[in-house]
Amino acid sequence: MSTFDLPLAGIRVIDFTQVMMGPVATQMLADYGADVIKIEKPGTGDLSRTAFPNDPAGLLGPVYCSLNRNKRSVVLDTRSAEGKAAVLKLVETADVEVNNFRAGVMERLGFGYEELSKLNPRLIYAVGTGFGLTGPYAHKGGQDVLAQAMSGVMHRRSDDSLPLSIYSTTFADYSAGMHLVQGVLLALLQRAKTGMGQRISVSLLDSMLAAQTQEAAAQMMRGREVNWGAMPLSGVFATTDGAVVLVGAFKANPLLDISNALQIEDLSQDPRFASHAVQVANKAALHAIFRSRFATNTTTFWLDRLEQQDLLCAPVRTLAEALADEQTAINGMVLEADGEVERIRVVGSPIHMEAAPVTIRIPPARLGQYTEAVLTELGLATARAAE
Repeated sequence: MSTFDLPLAGIRVIDFTQVMMGPVATQMLADYGADVIKIEKPGTGDLSRTAFPNDPAGLLGPVYCSLNRNKRSVVLDTRSAEGKAAVLKLVETADVEVNNFRAGVMERLGFGYEELSKLNPRLIYAVGTGFGLTGPYAHKGGQDVLAQAMSGVMHRRSDDSLPLSIYSTTFADYSAGMHLVQGVLLALLQRAKTGMGQRISVSLLDSMLAAQTQEAAAQMMRGREVNWGAMPLSGVFATTDGAVVLVGAFKANPLLDISNALQIEDLSQDPRFASHAVQVANKAALHAIFRSRFATNTTTFWLDRLEQQDLLCAPVRTLAEALADEQTAINGMVLEADGEVERIRVVGSPIHMEAAPVTIRIPPARLGQYTEAVLTELGLATARAAE
């Protein structure tokens, strides 16, 4: 498919972001046709380039590769007069600017919203922050784990007896990145009506609060805790060769069906478990019964038994197992391409557009690989661009 047929073809994005929240947003824009020009600082570039410090020389690193396909890397010293002039020239040609610096950084560089919107009133100025553009935490360093802690996500566990811990996937970064994409697309739609750009912002904190929308409403409106992971008929149970996750919900009498699957007497007739309220009160005893049964046979055996009762269940897999799953391949969730040094293998887009399939059009770029090409496009002297 030609790049010109993709939905964001013709949209130019100036990308100041690094690490994850910003790059995951700009990668999605790039996947669907936007010309994403990634501005990186001399010498080091995006911090994620060196996330694997022991990689052999010349390799880009899997963390960087995972979030930077279909972008053009340009190295500019934004503190120099020449670098600043090049950025401003790019802004004149851009539709979107994206950054995820702390509050005040872009303003100190001379690239704040007020300055750039005067230069290009149609510019959509997208900002990703830790905690918001203003307020007591605006200048606090934002990071995924901090957002987990400050939003209440870290405090909420399926069982209060479990220790507080860090969620091992960058949930806040990814969620905020997706919200940042949504903001950019909404602003582009509004610009089509008004002809004017605007500033949009997303924060890690807000994204984590939004992810808890049901729980938050229950807390604010009833003063009650809602914890879907703590439901008495749901849980993770070890088998002889792995583990099964069970969700006993959306049925008239799920405990009867669970009892049938586990080949035990009907626990829904036991006074300790005869209603949801007593199931909650006696969850420890109920789960002890579940654990003892699941521990007697294999994961495959129990999944078959549970599915015969039309119960929601799944095996607990490693990431490597999930990536190797036939369904993952059928869904097209692994993208591959030849890089300059090694084969690039990364996760694809979760959005499947029949008329705009995602491919690796531009493999993750070496630091500054497209500097000369981009600056030459802007009409700057080839000699200066090469320098």
